[in-house]
Amino acid sequence: MKSLGTIVSFLDRELDLRAFTDESHNGLQVENSGKIFKVAVGVDASLAFFEEAARRKAQMVICHHGLSWGDSLKRISGLNYRRLKFLLDHDMALYACHLPLDAHPRLGNNAQIAKALGLRQLKPFGLYHGRLIGFCGSLPEAMPYAAFKSRVQRVMGNTVATMDFGKRKVRTVAIVSGGADAEQIDEAGQKGIDVYVSGEPRLVAYHLAQEHRINAIFSGHYATEVFGVKALARRLSSRFGLKTEFIDMGIRF
Repeated sequence: MKSLGTIVSFLDRELDLRAFTDESHNGLQVENSGKIFKVAVGVDASLAFFEEAARRKAQMVICHHGLSWGDSLKRISGLNYRRLKFLLDHDMALYACHLPLDAHPRLGNNAQIAKALGLRQLKPFGLYHGRLIGFCGSLPEAMPYAAFKSRVQRVMGNTVATMDFGKRKVRTVAIVSGGADAEQIDEAGQKGIDVYVSGEPRLVAYHLAQEHRINAIFSGHYATEVFGVKALARRLSSRFGLKTEFIDMGIRF
């Protein structure tokens, strides 16, 4: 057992929350009575996730997408009431880590994806809200683009959508998990990156990839953002000896 305060203090420092300007109110969003025996991690702070965490006897949940965004909790009614009531009724704490968990150089979504894809010589990439939240790097040697697409699909465990406008043999890769904002794919094009990897394509991404003549691979917003919470669970387990568990909600987009 560990105290909630001990875990929260560690996470706040490890994720460097103060360094980020974010619409998400990162950190502890809902408190519990203070005792933590098990932590469940997941991508989204949904009622279904909370229910499954309670079934698995977790006293704390950690999510990439929390409940409190801007003034989203201005009124505690409707879904806000139902979600908060469930957490309070089950004495379950909620911790959120959005951009800090995208950007973390070891535990973050993008660093973990880069490692799984076998990239080397990683550098920060993807300016968003004043911070670089992604990474770019190189494969050990150039490989056929078709083979790299298959590798991404295996790593993500999900089908991929692609925009195939670039080289047939690739080596440099940029990664920004989640949504494919225009600024990041434009940055990849300007830097001459061979492949841009992200989660959720948007219409503007198609035109930018085509005009920059680069390849882009999208494997789902959810699929690209399971990596950080999984890594965070492993870190908490090794640091505190806590029971941790990733709960996969089976989302495939």
